[in-house]
Amino acid sequence: MRTLIGAARMAVLTLWMLSALAVTVLVFPWAPQTVRGRFTRILSRAVVRLAGVRLRATGVALPADLAATGVAAWTTGRLVLANHITWLDIFAIDAVLPSRFVAKAEIGRWPVVGWMVTLSGTLYIERGRRHAVAAANDRVADHLRRGETVAVFPEGTTGDGTQLLPFHSNLVAPALDVGCEIWPVAVRYTEAGRPSTAPAYVGEATLMQTMWRIVTTRDLQVEVALLPALSPAGATRHGLTEGARQAIAAHLGVEASPRRRPREPEPLSPDVVPEGSEPGTPHGR
Repeated sequence: MRTLIGAARMAVLTLWMLSALAVTVLVFPWAPQTVRGRFTRILSRAVVRLAGVRLRATGVALPADLAATGVAAWTTGRLVLANHITWLDIFAIDAVLPSRFVAKAEIGRWPVVGWMVTLSGTLYIERGRRHAVAAANDRVADHLRRGETVAVFPEGTTGDGTQLLPFHSNLVAPALDVGCEIWPVAVRYTEAGRPSTAPAYVGEATLMQTMWRIVTTRDLQVEVALLPALSPAGATRHGLTEGARQAIAAHLGVEASPRRRPREPEPLSPDVVPEGSEPGTPHGR
């Protein structure tokens, strides 16, 4: 029975995403970010629902316009730092707070999903390209100054949700340059009320395998928790990054080992992004 339900969900989800792709092709190239944000929120909520997953938004309450568009033009924007488990995280976060994500360029080459996130305004980092992070930081700062929401997965890869990996701090530099707040966001999947690793995009799992596990898992729920913002005043990028990590770990009730990565070299944005180690990018497997 679960196989039949899963097959039906996969079929409907695929058709919906193809239809949504057509909408983004027609609307997004000319639309302002506020309009893109509204469409992104609607499309993302539908993706989560059609996958058979219940969405639960918790934590800090958002003003209606910000929740609908992800933009507050009278502010310096906000930089979201979130833990990363699977491809569905992007849609779950966008369903609560429409955001521009920072991602590896390979994500844009994913079928359908990649095309959609590209059209939604994702900022890409080219693997192995010199000055890649510095260029990405410049683009992030530009969008933050417009009052937009930019989201980063600072673990640089996906985990199974049972613990947090160390957070990279390179892509936090624009928040200090612009003076915007850091918003920790905790993502958690539960199955019939218990923690679930079914959606995890880890190890040798493929995109299709994780999609199948998601659509066939019974009573799957994703929680997106907006935690209290961290002020950049008097802070360092390492301090802000670790503060966000500890806040997320405390909310999820998971381990946040004090083990740290080696200190990144100065200047804040390295000239070279080594193969396979781009910080802050979705699914750096």
